[in-house]
Amino acid sequence: MTDRLAGLLRHYALRAEVFHTGRFCGNALYDGPRGYIHLLRSGRVEVLSPVHSPMTLTGPSVLLYPRAASHRFVAGEADAPDLVCAGIELGGAAGNPLALALPPVTVLPLEQLPPLERLLALLFEEAAEVHCGRQAAIDRLCELVLIHLLRHLMDEGAAEPGLMAGLADPRLARALSAIHDAPGRDWSLDDLAREAGMSRARFAVAFRETVGSTPGAYLAGWRVNVTCSLLRQGRPVGVIADAVGYANAPALARAFRSRLGCSPTEWAARQRAAGTAQARQKGLPAS
Repeated sequence: MTDRLAGLLRHYALRAEVFHTGRFCGNALYDGPRGYIHLLRSGRVEVLSPVHSPMTLTGPSVLLYPRAASHRFVAGEADAPDLVCAGIELGGAAGNPLALALPPVTVLPLEQLPPLERLLALLFEEAAEVHCGRQAAIDRLCELVLIHLLRHLMDEGAAEPGLMAGLADPRLARALSAIHDAPGRDWSLDDLAREAGMSRARFAVAFRETVGSTPGAYLAGWRVNVTCSLLRQGRPVGVIADAVGYANAPALARAFRSRLGCSPTEWAARQRAAGTAQARQKGLPAS
């Protein structure tokens, strides 16, 4: 069976940091530079945001904002909700195509996610106690919830063309996973069609109609995305070029510039400057 998440998670770290557990009453604005996941165990909460119409959550449910999106919770004392709230990082800022392919907000009753029942019971139990390593435990459990939720969303696919629709198709998912797992391979259209178990012509049409781009364009974009991820890790451009399938650093630089309008070294310098500025705003030493 194709692991549709393996290649994506290899290059983009999935992280969760739980910042609230228990009852909530009042009015709170979540407006940080990251995504959020909220797990409602019981109670009732009003949710307001520019990215969706006002909604009311009642009963066990999950609310996911995969990217930064300002939203506000309002709850009265009579029906104060029992919540676990976490800030999340799916790598969207670095170009993770999965994070970018998700809708701005997803709301699901937990009854639609039966595999999460035992995991959520453990998460809420751990959140309610004060044990050694509690924060690390609830953060990791929340990350497992995210993985289960991503599995569900991939299985459901999407009505519009895009990565989610492609990953929901078992044949196209094999080709997409092959690209994600081995960006440095010299993939031809025939190779990818073979991975999908389809004819060359049929694969090309199905990929374009379902994913919304040609296989070659998607491969080129993924290679640039991986380059960004490796630049963030401080890898030399020459080493990255070999890892993502380019003959040398100048060839990678040309492909990179055609998509992002700057060279890899310029992009990396901008990222370092942005990280230094953010650290200063937080009063932390620059890394």
